[in-house]
Parts: sequence; structure tokens; C-alpha cells
Amino acid sequence: MQQATQRHFHRSTTNKMLAGVCGGIGAVLGIDANIVRLVVLALAIPFSVVIGLFYLALILLLPDEEAATAPA
Repeated sequence: MQQATQRHFHRSTTNKMLAGVCGGIGAVLGIDANIVRLVVLALAIPFSVVIGLFYLALILLLPDEEAATAPA
């Protein structure tokens, strides 16, 4: 029987441009981080304040990749 692996959202330490939020989300969802970046950019144009605050909250709340994958 295969054991299901749990995927947790985290900030990427290797695939990052600003803080690694889009790289971490892309890794967890299994899509390219550039696609996530384009979606965030497209949403940031009409909703700049909301997306900016949400991105800042993710920077502060999401652990980086090493902390997310470290054994408990």
C-alpha cells in the first residue's frame, strides 16, 4: 500500500524572484512558477491593494522550504 505524501504550502528557497511565494505555490500545485507569477501579475493589475496585502501576508505566514520539509 502506498503512503500518501502530504504537500504543504511553503516559500521556495531555490525558485524565487522576490520572496519565493510563487515558486513554492507552483511546486505544491505541480505547475511552473512562471505561470503562478503571471496569474498574480494579472490579478494585481485590477486588485493591486488586495493582492499586495495577500502576498505580504503569505511572505510573513508561509515557512520557507527547509522549515516546511524538516522532520518534526
